Amino acid sequence: MIKDIKIPPVQNVTLAVAREGLKGLEEWKVYLINNNDFEIENTLVASQGYGESEGERQRTSTLRHFLQTVAAHSVALVEPILPNVLHLNNEYWVSYYIGLTIYDKRFVFVPDSICEENLIYIKELGLQGVLHS
Repeated sequence: MIKDIKIPPVQNVTLAVAREGLKGLEEWKVYLINNNDFEIENTLVASQGYGESEGERQRTSTLRHFLQTVAAHSVALVEPILPNVLHLNNEYWVSYYIGLTIYDKRFVFVPDSICEENLIYIKELGLQGVLHS
């Protein structure tokens, strides 16, 4: 039964949205960060945005990204993210394997959390961005 499947907690794997480029020409990109001492394999990231704007429900398409292997202490680009969806909940489901064990976690950047006021320096990227906690 599904209740018998044990999925261990995700540790040392997170997401960040970083700003790249020159002022006025910057782009936002989503990165997966693996801070473990070992690689993660067969990583699947499903992303979607949802929420409301001016009283109307909004939902983006669901995108799926496959990352074969993310090395230990490294980052992988997941996708660019458009500024016109930053007012939505931006949800990322991350699933990956370590050996034969599957790990799974949902990361949500809440509306308007990806903004200038929340930028910090993310050493793994060498960029300013918003790190999911």
